[in-house]
Amino acid sequence: MAKTRQRGWWYPYIFVGAFLVVIGVNATLAYFATSTFTGLAETDAYEKGRLYNRALEAAKAQAEMGWTVETKLKPVAGIQPGMDIDIAYKDRDGKPVEGLAVTASVIRPTLGGFDHQITLAPLGGGRYGGHYDLPLNGVWDLEMAAIGDGVSYQHSQRIVVP
Repeated sequence: MAKTRQRGWWYPYIFVGAFLVVIGVNATLAYFATSTFTGLAETDAYEKGRLYNRALEAAKAQAEMGWTVETKLKPVAGIQPGMDIDIAYKDRDGKPVEGLAVTASVIRPTLGGFDHQITLAPLGGGRYGGHYDLPLNGVWDLEMAAIGDGVSYQHSQRIVVP
């Protein structure tokens, strides 16, 4: 006489299959979590945190200077997308600020390896400018620093290149 299987003999396989699916999904998520963007934006975050009061004092001193900054970005079409940067610095009286050494750091916030720093040339009348060919479209951060006779002025701007 042939033996018949008991009802529900396959129920344990449902649990095994469900656990295998969960383990597979977890393994996939763990792989993507460790192989893509680390999320690490600052390698010296502790040191920057320790010096945060100095940064606050510098920001207060910069605000007391009363300077105004006008940043103009002009996209330049071509084989590789680029932009012309034009920055004008004026003091609290509206007079152009001359004699600054101005640098612009072009930073890709989501992907390392594309950051670049350019020195902006004086254009006269408190204006400084330069050109940069962008390696990729998308979101970029511009961090400008102007250093003159005993003064330092920093500002940043986020841009989107279509």
